[in-house]
Amino acid sequence: MKYQIEGVINQTLSFELDQGESCWASKGSIVSYDDTIDWTLKIPGGMGKTVSRMLSGESLTLTHCTAKSAGRINFASRSPGKVVVWNLGQAGDLVALRGGFLAAVGEIDISVTMARRAGAMFFGGGGLLLQHLKGNGLAFLSVAGDLVEYDLKPGESILVSTGNLAAFQATVDYSVTSVGGCLKMIFGGEGVFMTKLTGPGKVFVQSLKRVLQAKAARGES
Repeated sequence: MKYQIEGVINQTLSFELDQGESCWASKGSIVSYDDTIDWTLKIPGGMGKTVSRMLSGESLTLTHCTAKSAGRINFASRSPGKVVVWNLGQAGDLVALRGGFLAAVGEIDISVTMARRAGAMFFGGGGLLLQHLKGNGLAFLSVAGDLVEYDLKPGESILVSTGNLAAFQATVDYSVTSVGGCLKMIFGGEGVFMTKLTGPGKVFVQSLKRVLQAKAARGES
């Protein structure tokens, strides 16, 4: 299996599958495919994963694609942005905000993880439930707008505006902190809380806030 990421405004992800190879993708993400590709809707992990998938923000089913003979299939997110590739077998587990999953190849499990801190559950922009991706394969995430990557050292922290956090390595600690000061809270335009991430590990930040991403996906202005 070979993959390619192309584009600028809204990147596309393409897989070149050999006969018998397959992949998973977010429902509604197919752009085009060769007639040698067969796809159907499946629940990854079987019915035992039904509840956790619904809670994680993904649709109940994913698109499962299989090549009857060698062929190509293309995917894209519903809103402008970039595609991030993460090797779970080499780099370890990844935590993504709800709706960030685009596609995967290999043995991938998408489950629900709870925000580690009570404040993060309600004010962190990701909500109580986050997507935990693990397994042995490649996971592809959609990031709204442009992408900024941070590689945090142990104990190093950054603050991210609510809605701009896309994903982070499972080794990163996730909490929230107040922006401080009444003037900042009321007139700063950044909200009352910021998401605090502490290393070690990778952090992916998206330039388009999640609330705008959701509107774009629904076709709202």
